[in-house]
Amino acid sequence: MKRSVFLLILLAGLLGGVAGGAAAPSFASAGFFEDLKSFFGISAPAKEELKNSTEPMSRTDQNVPLYKPVIDYEEAVVKAVELASQSVVSIVISKDVPKIEQCPYDPFGGFPLELRDLLGGAGEFTAPCAKGTERREVGGGSGFIVSAEGLVVTNKHVVADEKAAYTVFTSDGKKYDATVVARDPLQDLAVLKISGDAFIPARLGDSDSLKLGQTAIAIGNSLGEFRNTVSVGVISGLARTITAAGEGVTGVETIRGVIQTDAAVNPGNSGGPLLNLKGEVVAINVAIASGAENIGFAIPVNRARRAIESVKKTGAISAPYLGVRYEMTEEGALVRGTKDGPGVISSSPAAAGGIRADDLIVAMNGEKLGEENPLGGVIQKYGVGDTVTLTIKRGDETLAISITLGERPKE
Repeated sequence: MKRSVFLLILLAGLLGGVAGGAAAPSFASAGFFEDLKSFFGISAPAKEELKNSTEPMSRTDQNVPLYKPVIDYEEAVVKAVELASQSVVSIVISKDVPKIEQCPYDPFGGFPLELRDLLGGAGEFTAPCAKGTERREVGGGSGFIVSAEGLVVTNKHVVADEKAAYTVFTSDGKKYDATVVARDPLQDLAVLKISGDAFIPARLGDSDSLKLGQTAIAIGNSLGEFRNTVSVGVISGLARTITAAGEGVTGVETIRGVIQTDAAVNPGNSGGPLLNLKGEVVAINVAIASGAENIGFAIPVNRARRAIESVKKTGAISAPYLGVRYEMTEEGALVRGTKDGPGVISSSPAAAGGIRADDLIVAMNGEKLGEENPLGGVIQKYGVGDTVTLTIKRGDETLAISITLGERPKE
């Protein structure tokens, strides 16, 4: 049975952090020490060799084999940070807010003149009042550059306020005004643009190849004030499902397939990269568990690749669209209408392909659907214009229907 707890969405601001949720553990193979030994080429000495090694070693001889792997590991972490930090940015959120001053105030203004005189007149009273507006910093987040032309990836909840202004600070301290180019309609991802043509883009890794126990390095604008803060941990979990709420999120949002890490992340790290030892971005930090220590979550970078390429080509994020309303069951997605409309949306790819209400979609391109692998998450693996084959149970029949995915309509 899946459980969720309240967790904190990572956005530092004047109002402080707000909480959100985490789900039950999933299983993955562990191999932290084996990975370390493999990475550094360390092999265990033979049993016979250990048995015969009775001569005392000098102090120098004892230190070399003991500490050299640690030094190599630290050097690998340092090199990874040096490589990636030139692409990591801090995002400052500013907004026009009322300018509050102390203005003269007469608490007896509504009293009769005789009574006011008896009480000593107006006196020297003041009260807070709004006099115009002023631009102030109201929050902060993180991001990383993905193109030489200045495209920056971050979380959608960091740049959710359309009335706010966003400023990007690069690792060399330079300041740039940023424009929100696109907000992903399905994921907590967004892309900004800063002016320039000689930025160093981050290297993107392969999040599908991550293993439990693998080293993870987080870099970000912790608490909205400590820029390029580095923390190191491991990949603690794979394919987690969390429910999260907080600043920039409407209601409660369910995020599936996220990576769990114990690398320390804090409010303000939202949108910053999670790295491997090669300095490659493998995930985008998105949330932390409230009331717990070192439980953070990040969106796999492979899920962001399609959005990044879409912005580079079209200037917008195009999301694939099938056009059905459904209810997930253990067996698949049951097409069923809701208060918002019918199960099959008119003029949609689903309608054109012949899907009907009460059809049970059990697989897409052979990938089985269920409560732990919902239809919406599987659709995100494909692009607009991709043709997929749906396996459908309709009464006693099992059908295979090919459908070309469309582009999700603008809301």
